[in-house]
Amino acid sequence: MDMSRVAEQGLVLLGCGKMGSAMLAGWLDHGLPAASVWVIDPYPSDWLKAQGVNINTPLPESPAVVLVAVKPQMMGEALPAIQALGGGGSLFISVAAGTSLATFENVLGADTPIVRAMPNTPAAVRQGITALIGNGNTSKADISLAENLLSAIGETVLLDDESQMDAVTGVSGSGPAYVFYLIETLAKAGEAHGLPKELAMKLAKSTVAGAGALAMAADEDPSQLRINVTSPNGTTQAALEVLMHEEEGFPDLLYRAVKAATNRSKELSRE
Repeated sequence: MDMSRVAEQGLVLLGCGKMGSAMLAGWLDHGLPAASVWVIDPYPSDWLKAQGVNINTPLPESPAVVLVAVKPQMMGEALPAIQALGGGGSLFISVAAGTSLATFENVLGADTPIVRAMPNTPAAVRQGITALIGNGNTSKADISLAENLLSAIGETVLLDDESQMDAVTGVSGSGPAYVFYLIETLAKAGEAHGLPKELAMKLAKSTVAGAGALAMAADEDPSQLRINVTSPNGTTQAALEVLMHEEEGFPDLLYRAVKAATNRSKELSRE
């Protein structure tokens, strides 16, 4: 990861909660000097104070990157702190859910290069996936720099259009919660059928984590991996006949779940 431009000109991080901390830890581990980072956060954590970065001090005049990582409801009061950096050579990257490129352009100036990104919570263990889209002022170099910085917390994908961000929210942004709930309910089902609570939870966690790792590593797609596990008239087939039921199983359930999250994302971006 080439951090030379950022190290030379500086990086401003607006908000350093869980997501901001995960990103900062990744950058520091990849060699970004702590002295090249300025953090604006009203309640800096003890971990942040121990990193040697600049906290709530005057900002550099023209940092390479300004990364916005505040919660959406704090966006209104946070943006004025960085408004003066808009319209210059600084690239703005936002990981704030529901805040459109147009909203940033209204505050920072229409000529400001801005990248909107949607990471997810596995970023905390650098297993996240982040979708990105830039406005009309972002160059290939800007997009590359954004991908470079966000690769510190996992994979990145580029979107064709900002309108796709709502569906990304419904799939990967909110998706970890669906998987956590799957683990919860799978463990409870095991418990209901005679397993001790701790054993049922361990089996559920390891099964979901292992299946995910296999899906990532295998050449076959998930449907083939499913077929590989399913013996004719066996135990897996009996379970899949329940889960794959068109009206009562996963197909309808996950369609409705992703639709609900996508629609809510659209509503939030209009509020």
